[in-house]
Amino acid sequence: MTERGTVVVAMSGGVDSAMAAALLVEQGYTVIGIMLRLWATCSMGDNRCCTPDSMAAARQVAAQLNIPFYVLDYREVFRHIVVDYFVSTYAAGRTPNPCILCNERIRFGFLLKQALALGAQYLATGHYARVRRTEAGTYQLLRGRDLSKDQSYVLHRLNQWQLQHVLFPLGDWLKSDVRRAALQRGLMVHDRSDSQDLCFAGDNGDYRAFIAQYAPQLLRPGPILDTSGTLLGQHQGLAFYTIGQRKGLGIARAQRTYVVQLDPARNAVIVGSAEELGRDTLFASAVHYISGHAPPSPVRITARIRYKSPDVPATLTCLEGARAHVQFDWPLRDITPGQAVVFYQGDVVLGGGFIE
Repeated sequence: MTERGTVVVAMSGGVDSAMAAALLVEQGYTVIGIMLRLWATCSMGDNRCCTPDSMAAARQVAAQLNIPFYVLDYREVFRHIVVDYFVSTYAAGRTPNPCILCNERIRFGFLLKQALALGAQYLATGHYARVRRTEAGTYQLLRGRDLSKDQSYVLHRLNQWQLQHVLFPLGDWLKSDVRRAALQRGLMVHDRSDSQDLCFAGDNGDYRAFIAQYAPQLLRPGPILDTSGTLLGQHQGLAFYTIGQRKGLGIARAQRTYVVQLDPARNAVIVGSAEELGRDTLFASAVHYISGHAPPSPVRITARIRYKSPDVPATLTCLEGARAHVQFDWPLRDITPGQAVVFYQGDVVLGGGFIE
């Protein structure tokens, strides 16, 4: 073992995890490459995170770096934890983000524990985020330096124990510099395209096609109503719609019309105007704080309600029962139940929860 210790790198066959592994080798760590084989429906092809082509690319990078490489079969645990959550959330009329649960439970849960059982001190990934140890000995999660690639949103459920054993070698890097450095090192994955969300839904990531095949019970037609209860048309299943959606409603109205609510009790899609869509407050449940305890509140923050949404100034009030209230400085049009709301103070991630 080297003086720096041993680190398992979660490899995907892409440029980010390859460069993370390369940097750690150069920094003097003993590096082990591991790729997870994840579940996908047989008829829709391989999980896009672990196609045979991706496995071959990761294996070639490991050989080039002269590090051991293993593939672990996580198909069943992934299906039970991530895919079943995805389906049950849509069944409840909410819109899930499965990447958050995958990071919390699969990558930084099962894989981290397996890495430590192998004798490693750390698990590293190619995420664009940073970890900082404070003078008090606690750990903070920070945004990645490259704000266009920052992935702190999907990592907001990490806890102190996990952050103690996590390395993000690309946290201070720009994506353009990562690709350039990979090319300079002769890594054959320097120009591979980035992975996309919803890895288990086939080559094109079409969640509607996945639901139609894997969970057709969710596709129960029902009414499309306006906010006064007037029948405007029929939808093909609540899972095909999300808050803020305008296209594909199949109804004719003089004004622009958006989905403002999904009502599982009536199996109804509620539509309205842009003014009816926007609101400036939300409640969140299953709220997690990275420090391990809620901050004194009310407290000023910025909050992000979707992975690619901009931060919005807000006031956070912590509530009992792992709940929180967020009051935004102005109305937002795409507050979506089931998605995560993540709390920031500057670059520091305070935590987050799931929108009720």
